[in-house]
Amino acid sequence: MSVPDRTAPDPPTTAEPLTTTDAPRAATADAPAATGDRPATPAPAPDGVPGALDAITAQVADWDGITAVTGERGEWSFRLGRREIGHLHGDRVLHIAFPKAVWHELHDAGRITFHPVFPDRVGWAARAIRDEDDVRDVVALLRTNYDRERERHPASVD
Repeated sequence: MSVPDRTAPDPPTTAEPLTTTDAPRAATADAPAATGDRPATPAPAPDGVPGALDAITAQVADWDGITAVTGERGEWSFRLGRREIGHLHGDRVLHIAFPKAVWHELHDAGRITFHPVFPDRVGWAARAIRDEDDVRDVVALLRTNYDRERERHPASVD
């Protein structure tokens, strides 16, 4: 287990408020244009859950082969070997990628939404952290990717 000190400040959130898209959204400097219908996408809470990042890290970094490091854009990244299984933006939001079939199952269950940078791409996902239930589900989502990666690449942690 390797958990270095976090010295990078939390990046500002670029998420939009809760909306539904009935018509394409115009592109902005922060977000590309959206096309088609999209379900309501909750924005992360401005401050998230105080201590969520530390609580999540305490659990996830204890898994065999996981390292927690600051990423290139200031995100807090969880990696299994060289593969990222997901990353946090402070105490506010998890960004994670899943195979399309898994993404659809999680999205249909309301556990994830579209990633704000890839608003119409199935696979890339976001999970807002608004309460303790969300903290627990973020750990569960990361565990889903961890188990999948361990199965696919068992030697990647050695």
